[in-house]
Amino acid sequence: MFTSVLVANRGEIACRVFRTAKRMGLRTVAVYSEADAQALHVREADEAVLIGPAPARESYLDGAKVLAAAKATGAEAIHPGYGFLSENADFAEAVIAAGLVWIGPPASAIRAMGLKDAAKARMIAAGVPVTPGYQGEDQSGETLAAEAAKTGYPVLIKAVAGGGGKGMRRVDDPAEFADALASAQREGQASFGDPRVLIERYITRPRHIEVQVFGDSHGQVVHLFERDCSLQRRHQKVIEEAPAPGMDAATREAVTGAAVRAAQAVGYVGAGTIEFIADASEGLKADRIWFMEMNTRLQVEHPVTEAITGVDLVEWQLRVAAGEPVPLTQDQLSIDGWAMEARLYAEDPANGFLPSVGRLDHFHLPDDIRVDTGVEQGGEVSAFYDPMIAKLIVHAETREAAAERLAEACGSVQVWPVKTNAGFLKRCLEHSRFVAGDVDTALIGAEGEALFRVDASEDVALAGAGVLLDRAVWDDSYYEKQPSPWDPSSYALGGFRLNGQKNTALVLSVDGQKRSLTIGDRESRRLTTSAGRKVSIDYGRRSAPSRRAVATVEGQAFGFTEVDDDVVVVFDQGSATRVEPWKAAALVGGSTASDGALRAPMPGRIVAAPVKAGDAVSKGQPVVVLEAMKMEHALVAPFDGVVTEVNVAAGDQTTDGAVLAVVEAS
Repeated sequence: MFTSVLVANRGEIACRVFRTAKRMGLRTVAVYSEADAQALHVREADEAVLIGPAPARESYLDGAKVLAAAKATGAEAIHPGYGFLSENADFAEAVIAAGLVWIGPPASAIRAMGLKDAAKARMIAAGVPVTPGYQGEDQSGETLAAEAAKTGYPVLIKAVAGGGGKGMRRVDDPAEFADALASAQREGQASFGDPRVLIERYITRPRHIEVQVFGDSHGQVVHLFERDCSLQRRHQKVIEEAPAPGMDAATREAVTGAAVRAAQAVGYVGAGTIEFIADASEGLKADRIWFMEMNTRLQVEHPVTEAITGVDLVEWQLRVAAGEPVPLTQDQLSIDGWAMEARLYAEDPANGFLPSVGRLDHFHLPDDIRVDTGVEQGGEVSAFYDPMIAKLIVHAETREAAAERLAEACGSVQVWPVKTNAGFLKRCLEHSRFVAGDVDTALIGAEGEALFRVDASEDVALAGAGVLLDRAVWDDSYYEKQPSPWDPSSYALGGFRLNGQKNTALVLSVDGQKRSLTIGDRESRRLTTSAGRKVSIDYGRRSAPSRRAVATVEGQAFGFTEVDDDVVVVFDQGSATRVEPWKAAALVGGSTASDGALRAPMPGRIVAAPVKAGDAVSKGQPVVVLEAMKMEHALVAPFDGVVTEVNVAAGDQTTDGAVLAVVEAS
């Protein structure tokens, strides 16, 4: 066994690998970009090396710099994590040529499975069933359109070097094909340096089933059962679980057997995942599951497999890379209980899931489950990298218990001012179809706004009001520094008085929306509404890291954090709600497009500006396409109108909040 390992990655996967490596007594080495100088993975390593500026292509994707860091620190092995260089065959060969241990599959296997078209051809030759479609060399728009028509709409356009939903577009109408193709090609080029695509039939009730495989250099390949990753949004996985609901023994044997044959066909060594697409219109059946692709690396969702098998997959990777055999035989592996994982992203579900960047001023994750993260309170979420900030993983005896426990964990997340999808995750986990196991990749899209946007409850507003009133009365230093925030001449509170006037209208801004609360008597450290509902405030819970300030409304607890003297953020069910006195300033600013101005939601690069000044546009029509956090984001017309300004062109860099274009209502 080697004695040191460098992780050629960042964030939660780097921290995850370090955890196992340290347990095994290995010295750990981190690499980092200028944007990650204060990152958690840098501090958790025994040694860290700066390898370049923030853009990934100048740091984490520069194999020569990674190899130089390994040489400078005396690292004996390189673990690539996932993403970045993990499926780069040239880098794998360079690592071995440098005399280092590559903790991954052979370069030949990466090449064989790295391009989706070549992988499908190899699987066909090996007798593995594949999804109908086109994976030819002719990449002309005419040929691709013709093959899409031959396959039959709807179709999927997929980048041949893609992964994680990048470079993938669903097309339902031939008239939409050309625009979708151009977008997929741009994203494929930007993410993988390869604009080529393939065409696949789109399965109308698809489920995403994948099998964890593991091979060694002694010719043994085993599977560690299946995972279900069907709950997706725009082809990005949201909730993963193991095993797959509704999987009977015969179907499991068929799909896991096919996965092992697929790995054997390319002489696979190390951890890999064979992904299948299943037609779930009549449940899971062996003759309705087709090979889709292979990921020649460790997967983001590997913890659910670890939970149900009791295996540390990173330890297996390290041991197999050192020449040891796979630690367990197939008949020694079994399924224990049920596991689920939720991907916590820095994104705003209420605003089209746009990524959210910035400093994590308040950051609290559940401490009674497994949490894999690469950030901490006070850290930064950068616009340069993927917006996933943590993975929440649970294990229970039954699927129902696992879903309930994970929903509770998502509901306890407290993050501010960066926005997260925690509330959205909780709603997904509690949705009746998910609870029943009736899941396919279209579920989230079908349910729409009910999962994306939920207005704050009156109790959330009451909790915020209670904290603000409590501060105004009981914090003497605050009261002496400035006039009371409850001065009716400043905030139109309808004559509220500190001596406890009854039935006073208290006017608040709750996430920018005007809310009026009727306040009755107030007693010592309690706020009571005219309906008799009581609010109490407990600051004492901030005395320990695992405890939080709590506002209690009729026995229900809400976490909160104070942003400044007259702003409080209330946490409930995974969502964060800003509460402050109503005032004109609450209505000004922001990045909304209600005035027709389309502002950049984050720093990024303009990849397309398909309209020009004077063009008529319809509501929802793309006006500017921005690339940030490795994904394309279309900024669309907020209403029917005419474009009066286009301030950017393809290739331009933009800053957060910049006005990219303006649409005037017609």
